[in-house]
Amino acid sequence: MSGSIGVFDSGVGGLSVLHHIRQTLPNERLIYVADSAHVPYGDKTPEYITQRSLTLTRFLIEHGADAIVIACNTATAAAAATLRSQFNIPIIGMEPAVKPAVAATQSGVVGVLATIGTLESARFAALLEKYAGKVEIVTQGCPGLVEQVEQGELDSAKTRELIKRYTEPLLARGADTLILGCTHYPFLVPLISEVVGANITLVDTGEAVARHLKQRLETEVLHHRSGLSPTKQAEFFTSGNAIEASRIMSLLWNEAVEVRLLPSEFA
Repeated sequence: MSGSIGVFDSGVGGLSVLHHIRQTLPNERLIYVADSAHVPYGDKTPEYITQRSLTLTRFLIEHGADAIVIACNTATAAAAATLRSQFNIPIIGMEPAVKPAVAATQSGVVGVLATIGTLESARFAALLEKYAGKVEIVTQGCPGLVEQVEQGELDSAKTRELIKRYTEPLLARGADTLILGCTHYPFLVPLISEVVGANITLVDTGEAVARHLKQRLETEVLHHRSGLSPTKQAEFFTSGNAIEASRIMSLLWNEAVEVRLLPSEFA
């Protein structure tokens, strides 16, 4: 089957991007892979993440994808260049929304919440150098937050405590704008807003990625397709526990979904 958008993440966080893709491209068939047997990517080596990204991209292409979205900042930093060199289809990545955050700040201080893997990447360092200018950018690694979202703990006491711990140093430095530098974090927006206050601007990149994907599809992909009727079908796969993934992903996707296990050669 051809004519699909393939999306993958270390786990369920990329569903935040998938929501934006569904809103922007409502008739596209979607295939989503949560690599939850290997989550989080933030503490893995770039080589490990690149290997997983290659494996998942091959699966998605075999399953009919003619465009790929890496719905993970850490995997984008580690693997996007390799994927683009090996596959002749649009490969859309994520990057922390430094540019819009710099434009939004009134205090001149922007905070970044991200995984250690994203913050340590050369790609992120280049972003800071490009956009920071006179704005102070303060970064904060957030170990444990990805795992809370993976468990569906979107408003638990432990999640609240982690958010408080990670945002307090940024607010103390005067940050009035926080970049959500991991695709898991948008699912925590209600709780983050509650903790930091409504006057703090939260920025994520899911919507911008969906717009970029639409542009790439229109210029590079859609005119190659023929005889495909519009469909809202979405398929979900995991390398982890399919039953648990079905529960969590139904919660995050806002409708009941059946998540299938990746074939063993891709898991």
